[in-house]
Amino acid sequence: MKLFKKLLRDIKQSIGQFFAFVLVIAVGAFFYTGLVTLSDNLSAYSKDYFQAHNLSDLNVYYDRISKQDMAELGNIEGINKVEGRYTFDATQSFDNGKAAIKVHSIPVNNSINTPTMIEGSIPSSKDQILLDSHYAREHQYKVGDQIRLSVNDQDVAFTISGLGENVEYAKKNETQNHKTSGFAYVAETGVPRIAGSLFYNEVLIDAEEGYDVNQLSHNIEAQSKNLYVSQISKERTFSYSQLQQTVHNNKLMSKVIPLVLFMIEAIILFLTMSRIIDSQRNQVGIMKALGVKNSSIMLHYMGFPVLVGIIGSILGGVVSAILFVPMIEASNARSYSLPGISFSLSSFSVIPPILFSSAFGMLACYLSGIGILRERAAQAMRPKPPKKMNKLLIERFPGIWRRISYSYKIILRNIFLNKHKALASSIGVVVSTVLLITAFGTQTSLQRVADQIEEVNTYDLKVDYARETELQKVQLPAGIESSYHLSAVPVEFVKGDDHENTTLTVTEKDNALIQFFDENDNPMTLMDSGVLVPKSYADHYKIAVGDTIRIQFTDPSFANKAVEMKVVQISNQYSNPSFYCTIAYLHSFGIDYNPTSLLVKASNAADLTYVRQFFEQDNQVETIADKDDLKESAQYILKQNSFIFIMFIISAVILSFGAIYTISSINIYERNRELATLKVLGYQKSKINRLIFFENMILTTFAVIIALPISGYMYSIIIEALSSTHQQIPDQINMFVLLVSLILAFLLTTLSNLLLRRKVSRINMIESLKSVE
Repeated sequence: MKLFKKLLRDIKQSIGQFFAFVLVIAVGAFFYTGLVTLSDNLSAYSKDYFQAHNLSDLNVYYDRISKQDMAELGNIEGINKVEGRYTFDATQSFDNGKAAIKVHSIPVNNSINTPTMIEGSIPSSKDQILLDSHYAREHQYKVGDQIRLSVNDQDVAFTISGLGENVEYAKKNETQNHKTSGFAYVAETGVPRIAGSLFYNEVLIDAEEGYDVNQLSHNIEAQSKNLYVSQISKERTFSYSQLQQTVHNNKLMSKVIPLVLFMIEAIILFLTMSRIIDSQRNQVGIMKALGVKNSSIMLHYMGFPVLVGIIGSILGGVVSAILFVPMIEASNARSYSLPGISFSLSSFSVIPPILFSSAFGMLACYLSGIGILRERAAQAMRPKPPKKMNKLLIERFPGIWRRISYSYKIILRNIFLNKHKALASSIGVVVSTVLLITAFGTQTSLQRVADQIEEVNTYDLKVDYARETELQKVQLPAGIESSYHLSAVPVEFVKGDDHENTTLTVTEKDNALIQFFDENDNPMTLMDSGVLVPKSYADHYKIAVGDTIRIQFTDPSFANKAVEMKVVQISNQYSNPSFYCTIAYLHSFGIDYNPTSLLVKASNAADLTYVRQFFEQDNQVETIADKDDLKESAQYILKQNSFIFIMFIISAVILSFGAIYTISSINIYERNRELATLKVLGYQKSKINRLIFFENMILTTFAVIIALPISGYMYSIIIEALSSTHQQIPDQINMFVLLVSLILAFLLTTLSNLLLRRKVSRINMIESLKSVE
């Protein structure tokens, strides 16, 4: 009990240092509990959601298949159940543009890809429709309203029977834009209104548990004969793959970012506890002389990091529940359509931070205290004998040494006399600076990702036409400065056993409305001799210029054709990466080029209004995208990720301040006798403060120089962990980030010195000078 009272008294005497430690631990616990909550909740929910609504294992596409032929597929080994449906594209026109809607028929006894009803009921008659609830909210539709869709140049009216969401549309598009895209379901009895008769063009496959889906797909292809067009497994669908990629990235972030923070905390804790025990060696000697066991003394000092770990971890968890979790919910709502998902922080999530911080603190206490505990009581009660001071290198040059003021001589001698302490202080600042550079660099990279969207796409309008439209024969309005054709072809990238859905964009070689940048961000143009590969794919699959890659066309019109393409260029594509090739290179494989989009650059702003109105009146045009859409896409990227990295920056600042303040505080405590001597010799408080300030600034300068190369390495590790084939993050730190981080490191050092001025003024000269006696 007496030792516990001493522990509380020690904490009271250094309350600022104690709170700095608590903040350091709280930062790591904040990130750990928040990211683990995001990762675990999203992973568990998505698994249950896909299972409860029976997401199809395979989607098989046909030109036309009857009910009888579909039923025969159910006899194939490995298939648990099949469902057929008719799928078609529809559009809806508004005053400010068009929206695209993917419509599916839904069987009476639907058991695969079952919808989640938000309101109303599933359609049962031919003129009823179940509408995407998010799309309905954007356009203010309610159950019972009439909706008119344009299908095959005909207007078809439906009555909204219900609003819902579906497991196959957890994510509809890259920006989750509910205003320009949606989905809907109609009863099977409504198919003849669209197709003329009842038949299917898509079959949903529910595979038996544990059966090889790849083998199953081959069996279906063999069974389907001439009816078969293409198929796609759930792992390669946009919605499922995007959600799984997010779950994967969240798991990485929940490990990488807290691990970095905990490593930094561990280093700071280790350095500080070592210094605390070393500075209290005389108290250890007194306790030994009074008969206190070595184990009791050790446990007494271990109580400090344990108490700090418990309070800091609980504080971090509470703040995470208040701030982090609501931000997660808002971000998830913008990213995905997951009905009923909720995020709640488990009280058990604070246990790992408590265990980790406490264990490392106890280890630091053990390693620091074991040497002192092995000494005899009398020996421990005496201060360490003063170190022998050798001449400094600069003292060997009398001309220079004489010109240095006495104050600076004291600073230099103190640093070199206590090299280990100076090094320990520098390590704390190095770690803090590395964290600041990494945090600011990551946020700047995120901004760079958003900025590149507008740099790459310099067109005013992107006009998407219906598939059967012959763009070469389309008449263009006046007021267009330049225009280029484009075709975004769905393909599958194949390397060994890896298959990944992506896009091959085919356009003219001289297309000036899409800019390409190499790995050093230098502009480049397409070549007729090969394909341009996104750097995200090149890094992930170890692709180099000169290699050959396999591309398989998944669009039904290409009949599953696979080609070997030569890699001639690798480009930085930070978002929505795509493979690019010229029309001539596509023709070299005997494949016809049928453009589906038109990129337009207007002569001026006035002409742009007229040009847009012209395309809006064209019935062959499906959608029109402009610069506002590009900006929206850029803002979406920033909104989705910025809150985590802003929190990361704030945490880095808090952690850095805690580290610098704690280490500086210990430096003053250890130098009480020296500083008291200077006060007795007549040094003013301001002059002593200036000595400490300049010494800390010298150590900070040394630390930031060491931190620069380490920061680059640490940053590259985090970027590599957070990048994927779908998302490239710039891996270079610019000078602005370095400058801001270094200035902030010096500002934090200055702030710590200002806060510690009171400690210097409180030094009791008589007690400090007689402490040895």
